[in-house]
Amino acid sequence: MDERARTPWQALARGRYLRSAWPWRAAGYLAGSALTGIPVLLVLVLLTAAGATLSLVLVGLPLLALLGLVGVPAAAVERRRLRLVDHAPAGTPHRTPAEPGLLAWARLRYREQATWRELAHAVLHGFLLWWIDLVAVVTLLGLPLLLLTTPLQLALADNGAGAGAGEVKVVKLWLVTSYPVAFAVAAAGAVLLPALLYPLGALAGARAALTRALLAPRGRELQGMLAEVTRSRARLVDAFEAERRRIERDLHDGAQQRLVALTMTLGLARLDAPAGPLADRLATAHDEAGKVLAELRELIHGIHPQVLTDYGLTGALADIAERSAVPVTADLCSDLPRLAESVEAAAYFGVCEALANIGRHSGAARATVTARHTGAALLIEVTDDGRGGADPAAGSGLTGLADRIAVLDGTLTITSPPGGPTALSLEIPCPVTSSPTHRP
Repeated sequence: MDERARTPWQALARGRYLRSAWPWRAAGYLAGSALTGIPVLLVLVLLTAAGATLSLVLVGLPLLALLGLVGVPAAAVERRRLRLVDHAPAGTPHRTPAEPGLLAWARLRYREQATWRELAHAVLHGFLLWWIDLVAVVTLLGLPLLLLTTPLQLALADNGAGAGAGEVKVVKLWLVTSYPVAFAVAAAGAVLLPALLYPLGALAGARAALTRALLAPRGRELQGMLAEVTRSRARLVDAFEAERRRIERDLHDGAQQRLVALTMTLGLARLDAPAGPLADRLATAHDEAGKVLAELRELIHGIHPQVLTDYGLTGALADIAERSAVPVTADLCSDLPRLAESVEAAAYFGVCEALANIGRHSGAARATVTARHTGAALLIEVTDDGRGGADPAAGSGLTGLADRIAVLDGTLTITSPPGGPTALSLEIPCPVTSSPTHRP
């Protein structure tokens, strides 16, 4: 077999078709069509007849509903048979139900276009295609094989009727009574066989292409894979945010409380200690514990700010604007709804990074933060009147910010000509998860 060829059409075009296994794979694929087409035809006819007859007493309605799913198992078998003549993977176009159970599976299948394409293929295959395949195999392969066996047929006729008295009618058309004629017919069959293997392979390639177009279209496979990647990425983002919240809660309720207790203990010991080296060391330890506590609080705030949890994105952005090193005008929508935690966190830290860059690099005298929700996406824009020239490749944190927004299928756009101004825009697709939150 030509290992480079993946379909009969490719093998036909490369000139090694007859020296490969492709002719016999094509013949096996077409001949096996009857093994699946006959059961499919019987099931379609029986379900339709029983459902139509019993629908008068409502018993047949489930049978008619079941008729819509006949193509699902039939298509699974056809995708496996497709490997005979098409080496490209033929994955299922169906999605995995989000919930377990037969009802969830059936509900999803009835809503998918792939189910109805598979039903159309089952009807076409059961009523037409397997007949065409069988006739093609009998005509293109059976006829030359029958011609090739003419001498054998004549010998069997001789043995049954006496020497010299046998005769055989080939294909019910030509009467052969002598061995020279029989061998001439066999020679014709030997010439005809390789010639007819070419249209046999072409037909098998056409049938495989039709099956793939209906049951495993490559474009829809890619769409399904991209959809699954998107869903899995969203699940990873949610899991990441949940882990961040858990770390924040553990630090807040555990390490921070212990540090507070330690700071209070050191402060009391410092008050009770007499003046001297011990008091100085206690004062140093008390100050260090206070600094560690302040750093831990900043770390907790950086993991997931409490203001974002308590007041939502509007309150959190207002808090950022008030704490910014550069004066900020916050134009925030007062009825901004509660969004997914991952979206709110990405928007919050995006604005934090933008304002931090303005304070460190832009030389701006003023900045503006605007936030709106269009019903389908969150839009945030941060502008400043600085010197401009912001370059994400310069290590300003914008690359990491863009990656974080991209995980949520969002986009980050930066306009920063030399001399300014600079405008950073965030757009994150997100549905509304709860009622609006108001600025505190």
